[in-house]
Amino acid sequence: MNSFSRRGFLIGAGGVALLGAGCGNGIGSNRGAAIDARVDATLNHLYNRYPGTRDLADKSTGMLVMPLVTEAGLGIGGAYGRGALRVGGATVDYYAQAEASFGFQIGAQQYAHVLFFMTEEALQHFRTSDGWA
Repeated sequence: MNSFSRRGFLIGAGGVALLGAGCGNGIGSNRGAAIDARVDATLNHLYNRYPGTRDLADKSTGMLVMPLVTEAGLGIGGAYGRGALRVGGATVDYYAQAEASFGFQIGAQQYAHVLFFMTEEALQHFRTSDGWA
């Protein structure tokens, strides 16, 4: 017997509402300012801890800075983070990183990631390729 109960409907509707509440394009929010502040802090830490990276940044045509990526797994894992693409020291776009994995894994970690683009061609290829949101 397959009956659709009121409780099942309410649970399903609540789940859909929660998923919908998590979806947004960020328009009208201060998410960009928060990401930029984290990017600035990450770059300051990088330059202070590894002074040679400042020269690398000066020579690059752009940098993708992911100031906080959180990764966790227990057999099945995932990671997520948001960051900014900087060209000439200014933020030109925001990006999100998401990944999934499976296999022998247990634990969680957080890290920052900086990707230096050393040629204009590499930067343009990144900006026009699929796979980043």
